[in-house]
Amino acid sequence: MKPVIHIVDDDKSYRTSTARLLSAHGLKVEVYESGDQFLARLSAGEPGCVLLDLQMPGQSGLQIQRRLCELAPLLPVVFLTGEGDIKTSVEAMKAGAKDFLEKSSGAAALMEAIDHALIQYESQLAEHDRLQAQRALVAGLSPRETEVFRLLILGRLNKQIAYALGISERTVKVHRHQVMEKLGVGSLAEAVSIAANLGLIDHG
Repeated sequence: MKPVIHIVDDDKSYRTSTARLLSAHGLKVEVYESGDQFLARLSAGEPGCVLLDLQMPGQSGLQIQRRLCELAPLLPVVFLTGEGDIKTSVEAMKAGAKDFLEKSSGAAALMEAIDHALIQYESQLAEHDRLQAQRALVAGLSPRETEVFRLLILGRLNKQIAYALGISERTVKVHRHQVMEKLGVGSLAEAVSIAANLGLIDHG
């Protein structure tokens, strides 16, 4: 699926000229005159990035960004402003904006910001998919295998697990083997890594 560059800006002339520029570079572009219009038409699973005007009638760029964190957290945001407000820039970057450009920035700077945002999107999507796959593998464990898995990742030995669950060591070994097989890992370290990725290990 080709990524879509969403231009959200109440300035019609800027919207139009930027859309023309990006289309000329072979990019797929959608334009919106307000943040509300953009959110109403948003397709959460669609790849791309958002060029978001900071100051608009209705919801501000920062308010739209906060909604995007809930609705499409993987979609990168590049803020556009005619004001160069440093404080707002810092606030936007802390909230996860990928870049912050003044509208007077040249085409090269804009294209570079979009390239970075799209690369970031691909990277975050790959990580998201990897975590989803790992989550599905762990969810596929039986209740007993899940108990064994949770004790394994805490560093418990087979005999300690057997004692904790009231089963034989031999049974623990069988379950341990099944856990490793279902998770597609060849070592305890790999199983622990999956658990850490999914937040199953309490570092406190």
